[in-house]
Amino acid sequence: MTEPLEKRLEKAMAELQAAQEAVARTERELRSTSFSALSSDRSVRATAGPQGELSGIEFLENRYRDMSPQELAASVLEAASAARLKMHRHVMKAMEPFTEPSSNVPELKGFELDWERIFGPEVLREDAEDTARGSQKTAPTWRDALGEEGED
Repeated sequence: MTEPLEKRLEKAMAELQAAQEAVARTERELRSTSFSALSSDRSVRATAGPQGELSGIEFLENRYRDMSPQELAASVLEAASAARLKMHRHVMKAMEPFTEPSSNVPELKGFELDWERIFGPEVLREDAEDTARGSQKTAPTWRDALGEEGED
């Protein structure tokens, strides 16, 4: 026997209110979050803020002094991109519960997000740290662009 409509509506309203509160908590948490990443040559640390904006750059151990402008630019871009990617993946993970259908109220389907359209295709690729485990490390692509073999 099915539940009375009033009872189902009451459950749906309670779940909707709980979801709204959870979204508000998630938004507050995300506004205060940032992620940092190092360039592969460990010369630059970049920090991305809550909207993926670059909020900090650190040049580590004066390594930049021995780098060409192109090498330094490549290291900055690499670190900034990695920090943004970490932030984007964190947003995806934080928002994941809201994309799933309700277990209590089947009529509440959750919402769909096109993460690739929002953040770009790299956000859906396997995490480099996951794929690097157990496989050979390859030279970063920016080194190829500079005509280097990635030798240290």
